Amino acid sequence: MLYFSQKMDRVNGKSFIAVSTVIMLSVFPWSRSYSNETHHVPNHKINGPSAMKPEILRNLKKTVHTLAGDIGSRGYNQPIELGRTIDYITGELAGYGYDVRSQSYEYSGERYQNIYVEKTGEKETGKIVVVGAHYDTVTGTPGADDNASAVAGLLELARLLASTPLSRTVHFVAFTLEEPPLFRSKSMGSYVYAKSLNDAGRDVVGMICLEMIGYFTDEPGSQSFPLPFMKWFYPDKGNFITLVSNFQSRGFLNHIHGSFQKGTDLPVETLSTVFVVPGVDFSDHRSFWKFGYNAIMVTDTAFYRNPQYHGIGDVSESLDYGRMVEVVRGLKAAIEDLAGD
Repeated sequence: MLYFSQKMDRVNGKSFIAVSTVIMLSVFPWSRSYSNETHHVPNHKINGPSAMKPEILRNLKKTVHTLAGDIGSRGYNQPIELGRTIDYITGELAGYGYDVRSQSYEYSGERYQNIYVEKTGEKETGKIVVVGAHYDTVTGTPGADDNASAVAGLLELARLLASTPLSRTVHFVAFTLEEPPLFRSKSMGSYVYAKSLNDAGRDVVGMICLEMIGYFTDEPGSQSFPLPFMKWFYPDKGNFITLVSNFQSRGFLNHIHGSFQKGTDLPVETLSTVFVVPGVDFSDHRSFWKFGYNAIMVTDTAFYRNPQYHGIGDVSESLDYGRMVEVVRGLKAAIEDLAGD
């Protein structure tokens, strides 16, 4: 949900000293992560022909319209709607040829399920990359951006990579119970899943959390920030995607950042910082941090950009599906690099 810059070639020496002073005074140690690959590579040269875009676009729209429109609110206290969502996700993944599995657990006398598939690696089978998104919403909201957009991206990545040989194993997981009142608790589906991997001694290379990837705008002044001085370094238009990590996961973030840029020319920003910066740990990647795993969040920055966040206006018509396509293309390139040879 947040982002910062570490391309210090944007800042001269005096400015850098001034910014560093502000950071220390604010007691928020952060840094912008970066890759040596700072240029953007045209899509068609790296990540396949542009002919793939229309199909990705159709699939993203279908999933968002189904979840946010046909099903609607998918809160923790709506078992029928959650069940319909599970059926949709399961059907899509099965249609791609996967053996779909569920992880069931109990909260407050009710049963909830994570839905996942495992694409087994061909060489380093024991090394796992987890790609996940939550499918529940705040009760009463359609949740197009939060988080149907991310579920759509998750399903499309699973489809695009279904027949791609990969060296490492990839788990595609749809998590339950990310939203309040379970938010940041041990009852989150992602916490249950991360704990199960930890308890089994699985070797998790890293986790990619998709959290709101559909809201973009070119309107000046549309992007806000958790810390005032961040506006000095960033455009004020909410037309980019963001990668967020803690300090431990900074190397993992750098790897994904560089690979992401090979798949798309969509602008991407990064932030590695501590959890006290508001929003940094506001999703399922936090659960993986709790067990010492590398994890990042991929986000459109949520309430720092989208005025319909957790509201009834979070509808499918408000999303930018063209840019969502580019997020998927960038992540596809990153996963192929991370899990491939």
